[in-house]
Amino acid sequence: MKKTLVVLAALGAISGAVQAQEQIKVLSTQELVTTCKLPGSPESRSFCVGYTSAIYETYLATRHPQRAKPFICVNQPAPKRDEVIADFVKWAGDNPQTADKPAAGTALGFLAMRFPCGKK
Repeated sequence: MKKTLVVLAALGAISGAVQAQEQIKVLSTQELVTTCKLPGSPESRSFCVGYTSAIYETYLATRHPQRAKPFICVNQPAPKRDEVIADFVKWAGDNPQTADKPAAGTALGFLAMRFPCGKK
């Protein structure tokens, strides 16, 4: 019984070490743009809308209003989601230096430029 537990513990340690070395692939701006350019596929559209919405929603949920000034301010009524995504795709095409950057950071930078906050 003790030998079995020792073997299981060793296997767990090895498995944990292997997982710790595993790298998580981050979606690049170019990969997101490629997906968002393909409106013909319901899967591509769903992924694009879900991913870009999640980026903005995460920004809203994690920014503490008393400790971090907002840097993205969308006036209401907000533009249509597809319009903003199309603007992002065009902007990314005009800024090829962003192609290999992580998509989430690039999208936040685009949103900050597209929807800047006024001085208060």
